[in-house]
Amino acid sequence: MSVPVDSGTRAVRSPAPVPWVAMYHSVGDCSDDPYRITVTPDRLDRQLAWMRRRGLRGVSVAELLAARERGEDRGLVGLTFDDGYGDFVDAALPVLRRHDCGATLFVLPGRLGGHNAWDPLGPRKPLLTADGIRAAAGQGVEIGSHGLTHLDLTKADDITLKAEVVESRVALAELTGTPVAGFCYPYGTVDRRAVDAVRDAGYAYACAIDPGPLTGPHALPRLHIGQHDTAVRLLLKYKLHRLRRRPVEGV
Repeated sequence: MSVPVDSGTRAVRSPAPVPWVAMYHSVGDCSDDPYRITVTPDRLDRQLAWMRRRGLRGVSVAELLAARERGEDRGLVGLTFDDGYGDFVDAALPVLRRHDCGATLFVLPGRLGGHNAWDPLGPRKPLLTADGIRAAAGQGVEIGSHGLTHLDLTKADDITLKAEVVESRVALAELTGTPVAGFCYPYGTVDRRAVDAVRDAGYAYACAIDPGPLTGPHALPRLHIGQHDTAVRLLLKYKLHRLRRRPVEGV
C-alpha cells in the first residue's frame, strides 16, 4: 500500500482499516432469548472452527491492539464477551481453549454474583462472582470493565459517570491484581463526554458497537455475533465489516 507524503519530508500514513472485533454475551441455553444475546456452546464451537479454518484466531482486544501496533495483527480477531455472565467459565472458556483462542471479558464489579437486572424482559442470568472472574483471569482471559452497574453513560450525571468509569477500574484491578486496560460501553451507547471520561480514567482502549464519527482507540466498533450466525453469515459479516466501518485513527 502506498503511503502519501506531505509537502515536507515526513510520511503521512493513511488510517488503518478497522480491526475485526466480535461481540458475544452469554453462552448457554438460547431457547428464551428475547435480546438475542446468547449462543449455545455448540454454535460457538462451530463459529470458532470456521475462523480457524480461514486462518483466523481469536485473541483478547489488548493482544489484538498490541499486535496491530507491531504490524503483526494479520489473521487476528478480537473476541469480546460482555456483562460477565456466570456461564462464561463453564461454557465459553472450554470452547475457547479447544480452539486456542483468547478473549476479553467485560464485567460489572458492582453486580458481582448478581444477575442481569437491566434486561426487563429477562430471562434472569447469573453473573460471575469475584472468584469466577479471578478464575477466568487465571486462565489468561483479559478482564475489562463494563462499568459498575450497566448504566447508559450518555444519560448519567457527572458524578455517576465518573463512578462507573473510575471506580470500576479500581475495583477490578484490586480483584484481579493486574491493571485494567479496557472498557466497554453498556448498551454500546457512546458520546464525546463518555469517551473523554473513559480516556481520562486511564483506559488504553474502549469498545462500543457502531460509534460512527467517534470511532477511535476509545470507541472501537464491534460486530454482534449471535446464534443464527452460520458460516455463510459469518463470511458476509467478516467481508462487510471493514467496508461499513470508518478507519481507525491512532490504533
